[in-house]
Amino acid sequence: MRERGAATVVVVSLISGLVLVTAGLVDVSRLVAARAQAVAAADAAALAAAPVTFFGGDPVAEAAALADRNGARLEVCRCPLDRSMQPRLVTVEVSAAVDLALLGSHTVQARSAAEFVPLQLLTGG
Repeated sequence: MRERGAATVVVVSLISGLVLVTAGLVDVSRLVAARAQAVAAADAAALAAAPVTFFGGDPVAEAAALADRNGARLEVCRCPLDRSMQPRLVTVEVSAAVDLALLGSHTVQARSAAEFVPLQLLTGG
């Protein structure tokens, strides 16, 4: 019996394994990058919406616009209008889609909050 071609099978198996490991590493890096993008979008959306709750306008539209500019979609915005001088907390949730080679399409989510204190406008604090 001859063992001719046995090395080819081993080499092909090793190369296939390396391709799978590489694709997995690429997926992980894409997932981490998408998560960071979603967190940045949530932070920007919350910070943009917070002062609009006091000054008037549409805080939800402002949050959605900033989330969109940062590559995410606004899912939830708890940002009621409040013309009082009381502090208020705005919270948002966003999602961002990412395509992964091994796992297909995936969605990452992030939440953020921003506090707006109107009295600090007068005191400069």
